[in-house]
Amino acid sequence: MNVERDLVSAEAAGDERLIEAALRPKRLDEFIGQARVREQLSLVLHSALRRNRPPDHVLMSGSPGLGKTTLSMIIATELGVPLRITSGPALERAGDLAAILSTLSEGEVLFIDEIHRMARPAEEMLYLAMEDFRVDIVVGKGPGATAIPLEIAPFTLVGATTRAGLLPAPLRDRFGFVAHMDFYEAAELERVLHRSAGLLGLELPADAAREVAGRSRGTPRIANRLLRRVRDFAEVRADGVITREIASAALNLYEVDAQGLDRLDRAVLGALLRRFGGGPVGLSTLAVAVGEEPETVEVVAEPFLVRQGLLARTPRGRVATAAAWVHLGLTPPPDAFGAGVTAADPAGGSGRGVVAGPGEAPGSGEGDGRVAAADPGEGDGRL
Repeated sequence: MNVERDLVSAEAAGDERLIEAALRPKRLDEFIGQARVREQLSLVLHSALRRNRPPDHVLMSGSPGLGKTTLSMIIATELGVPLRITSGPALERAGDLAAILSTLSEGEVLFIDEIHRMARPAEEMLYLAMEDFRVDIVVGKGPGATAIPLEIAPFTLVGATTRAGLLPAPLRDRFGFVAHMDFYEAAELERVLHRSAGLLGLELPADAAREVAGRSRGTPRIANRLLRRVRDFAEVRADGVITREIASAALNLYEVDAQGLDRLDRAVLGALLRRFGGGPVGLSTLAVAVGEEPETVEVVAEPFLVRQGLLARTPRGRVATAAAWVHLGLTPPPDAFGAGVTAADPAGGSGRGVVAGPGEAPGSGEGDGRVAAADPGEGDGRL
C-alpha cells in the first residue's frame, strides 16, 4: 500500500467512510464552501417544501472529496425524508434498479453515486422513472415478451458523477438542477479544519490550520485526512499540542510538501526535468522513468500537476512549466514553457507556451525543433 499516495488521494478508503460520517455536516447551513451551489439548492428545496412536492432531480458533478455525498444526505435531511444510497456500478441490470424503485416511499431521495457507470439497460429504465414515475417490467423473452407498466411513488433522484461528460444527453437533460462542485479556497479549507478539529476535540491554532489547508489540494476530504495525521504526530511526539511547526513536521514526514505534492508528483516532475530537460516527453516514457503504469501517471498525478500550473499536456507530449523548475529548486531555461511566452506573442520564440485547445490544430509556428523524448507512436503525447 502506498501510504503517501493514499494520504493525498481524493478517493475515500472503506474504513475512512466511517470517520467521514462523524465529520459530515448535517444541515445546509452547516455546509462550508460551495456558496453558489448552497444558495441555489436552498431555493430548490424550500420551494419544493412550500409546494409540498418532491423537488426536481439533482445532478452533482465534480472531483472526489468535494462534498457530493454529503450534500445528498443534507437534501434528504432538509426535506425530512428517507435516503436510499446505491452506486452506478451496482446497477448492472434493469431488474436491480426496478427492485429499488418499486420499494421507494413517496418523496424519498434516491442517491446514485458514480451515476455515469450505470449499465445501459438500467439507465434506459431510469429515463421513464425520472420523467413519468413509472417502470416497465418485461416478462418473457423474444417475440412473446410483454411489458407490464408499474407505477412508482414520486421520488427525487440525486446523481453524483466525477465525469459528467460521460453521461448521455437524455439522462443529463432529465435533471432539473445541475450543480458543479469547485475546488475549495484555502480560507474555506481552514474553516473546514476548525470545524473538524472541534468535533475531534483538538486545539487547532489558526497558523496550523493554514499550514494544513495549503497542502490539501483544495479538497476537504484530504484536509480532514491530513488533520488526523497531524493529530497522530502531535500525540506521539509533541504531547498532543499542535502548532504550525508540528503540522509542518508531520506533513513533511508523510512527504506532502507545502504545495500539496507527494512523492509521485515530485517523481514525475523530477524525471521530466532532470532526465528529459523539461520535455516534451511521451506518457509511456515518463511512466517507465518513474516506475509506474501510464494510467497511474495520467489519472492520479497529472490532473493536480496541471491544475497547479506545473505541467502541461501539449500535442507533442508532457512539458514541465517554468514554475515546475522553480518548485524543485532548479533554474528554468529561457525557453521553459510559460516563461514569458504567450499565445498572443507573434514572435513567440520557441512557441512552447502555446497549447492547442480542444479541436484546434497546433500552429505551424509552435515547434521549437526539439525532438520529443517519446516512444514510437507516442508523438501525440496521449492527450
